[in-house]
Amino acid sequence: MRWLLAWMFFAIPVAAQEDVAGNFDYYVLSLSWSPNWCAIEGDARQSPQCDAGRNHGWILHGLWPQYDRGYPSYCNSSHRNPSRRMTSEMSDIMGTSGLAWHQWKKHGRCTGLDAPDYYALSREAYGRITRPQVFRKLEETVRLPAAVVEEAFLQENPALSADMITITCKNGHVQEARICLDRGLAPRRCAPDVLHDCTATDALFAPLR
Repeated sequence: MRWLLAWMFFAIPVAAQEDVAGNFDYYVLSLSWSPNWCAIEGDARQSPQCDAGRNHGWILHGLWPQYDRGYPSYCNSSHRNPSRRMTSEMSDIMGTSGLAWHQWKKHGRCTGLDAPDYYALSREAYGRITRPQVFRKLEETVRLPAAVVEEAFLQENPALSADMITITCKNGHVQEARICLDRGLAPRRCAPDVLHDCTATDALFAPLR
């Protein structure tokens, strides 16, 4: 029993070994359809992202470092936190400065980059993916198979294949398009724990506000 207690005392948790800034395998670029997020939770929060006339479509939810299984989060970092100006400057593609701050805390620190470089890389990744314009032409909320959303991304981005993107749903709505990228931001196959497509055939999809 004594040796077991001693082993437990000195053992290092697996999470502590893994969640080290800069130690990860690839990225997931998460794009959220803003009108759907607003319908699900943004309106209830009175988020400025959902104000009429903001015209947000596919916003950048985040650029997430991933392991081949699982992901790091809230890593310790020697880099300074971003200034309010930095987070505010990301709101054009992230909807709010608050989201930019949260993404830095939870995911950005784990990249090993400083805040300016993390935001710059996030903006570059966002710009590399063509977001289908067809969804911006909707005039009213529709029901559609989530697979239609994936197909639209595949048609607009020939470098992507079906195993490099997954569509998620929440509360009956299409929620996000998640695209897997290597550390150089080239498309790559998603690991199995990421590749779980929404199978809904009648998911709600709201128009721009």
